Amino acid sequence: MHTYNADITKLQRHYLNPNFNVDNWENIVPIFEELNARTLNCKTALMQWLTDMSEVEAAISEDACWRQIKMTCDTENIALRTAFEFFCMEIQPKLQPWSDKLNKKLIACPFVNELPEAAFFTYLRSVKKSIALYQDANVPLQAELSILQQKFGEITGAMMVTINSKEYTLQQAAKFLENPDRKLRQTAYEAINNRRQQSVAPLNDLFNKLILIRHQMALNAGFKNYTNYRFEELGRFDYAVADCEAFSEGVALHVMPLVNEIYVHKKNKLGVQNFCPYDVDAEPVGVEPLQPFTNSDDLLQKSIACFEDVNPFFAACLRKMKALGNFDLESRKGKAPGGYNCPLTETGAPFIFMNAAGQMSDVTTMVHEGGHAVHSFLAHPLKLSSFKEYPMEIAEVASMAMELFSMDYWHHFFTNEADLKRAKIHQLERVITIFPWIATIDSFQHWLYANPAHSNEQRAEAWELILQKFSNNVIDYTGYENYRSYQWQKQLHLYEVPFYYIEYGIAQLGAIGMWQQYKQNKDAALQNYCNALALGGTKTLPELYKTAGLNFDFSPTQIGKLMQFVKAELDILLNN
Repeated sequence: MHTYNADITKLQRHYLNPNFNVDNWENIVPIFEELNARTLNCKTALMQWLTDMSEVEAAISEDACWRQIKMTCDTENIALRTAFEFFCMEIQPKLQPWSDKLNKKLIACPFVNELPEAAFFTYLRSVKKSIALYQDANVPLQAELSILQQKFGEITGAMMVTINSKEYTLQQAAKFLENPDRKLRQTAYEAINNRRQQSVAPLNDLFNKLILIRHQMALNAGFKNYTNYRFEELGRFDYAVADCEAFSEGVALHVMPLVNEIYVHKKNKLGVQNFCPYDVDAEPVGVEPLQPFTNSDDLLQKSIACFEDVNPFFAACLRKMKALGNFDLESRKGKAPGGYNCPLTETGAPFIFMNAAGQMSDVTTMVHEGGHAVHSFLAHPLKLSSFKEYPMEIAEVASMAMELFSMDYWHHFFTNEADLKRAKIHQLERVITIFPWIATIDSFQHWLYANPAHSNEQRAEAWELILQKFSNNVIDYTGYENYRSYQWQKQLHLYEVPFYYIEYGIAQLGAIGMWQQYKQNKDAALQNYCNALALGGTKTLPELYKTAGLNFDFSPTQIGKLMQFVKAELDILLNN
């Protein structure tokens, strides 16, 4: 059995000056000029060139990542925003033409065919794809997109609400939706959504700009729409639009009946005549909301203890990040929404960002991002930076499987047996109920870019039709229809990472498959998990899944099988 070590160190620079930084383009251009001019007269020279280029990529990538991390941690800090925008407008656009030149130099090199196919197939495939997509006309458009996409975080990070005379971020206010006091839940729900309504116009205007630029980029690259362009850009070599449509049909057929069951059970437990949107996360009167941790330090310490029980290596990864100060976990005013794990290619240990407010969902987010972090550690030893660029469909297996692996050890968060059971039920219900939202967002994106000239009104109408297809018939939205019309605006992926959402559905199925393995043989499952993640992006998606002991399959039939497994596990908890 292979063992893994979290005691990684920052990559040593052998080609770059140790003091090299990305303060200005004049520091960078001589490096690319040398790489482009270098003679590659044998396989050894080619490998050294690739190694040197990888070192440059790692240094520049990490600089860009830190600029984004710091800016999302404090969107109101003008200096941090300026530093991020400087990279987007002054560095990134000048990098892209050089990247294209070096890609072409690599593919034209006669010794490229001597590179071992087992290690280089996916990398070279990706390089060829980048060459095919590159257009000079898209360079300034990409720079503009990088700036605009971050405006979403600025707009939403400034959203605050007042409840009981106290100000909260939307993430903090969401905690009231778990309160047994139904009137308080309603007040919080309306406050959150009324605040979102105030920003409907600026978020619509921002999205309109993003749609137009993305569509123009697709046209510039010779595609008829952004959908086909983006599928190529994301490297979706192993599935197509038709597979996404089949996934959505599978959700409608096999998941929606289970979602209805879950909400009927919740409604009956609360004993309410009308089950409203502010009742979804609530417990009956007399049952207090789950309180898994007190603050961000407590969340991190309990997560480390939990990971220690799953696999000591996983806990070691979090400890390494803690020693480096690579966490920002608590929600606060001016902080961008959401959560992410940001790989730092040169350092090796990533950064976790989230908006914890003391809820059960924060535990899920923490172990989810912790799974991504473990993936970053496992892929770090790979020789080239490009080898560490793994498909998102396996990256999300890393995170979602960790949610399920860790459940057996959530006693670190819940010392009360009844609370622990409630937490596990919450998790398995979420495993099921997340699928309709994934199908909704993915279907909506396909409509958006098939109809790029749509108006705000047409977009709202299309959204409501798609939303209705994947809505349960239990929750009563009477009086809140207007909130629903713009519910899509809370999904940051639509603004910041278009078409990145079906991955969650594909990976959730993979994670359930990993959990099935785990329940049968924990050690074997964890070994498969680590072995697959340690491959980074050096294998195709089906090969990565196979290494993990999974089939790359998100067909309706597979959805039906896995949903029945989860439902059976949920029933055991509900009936015991």
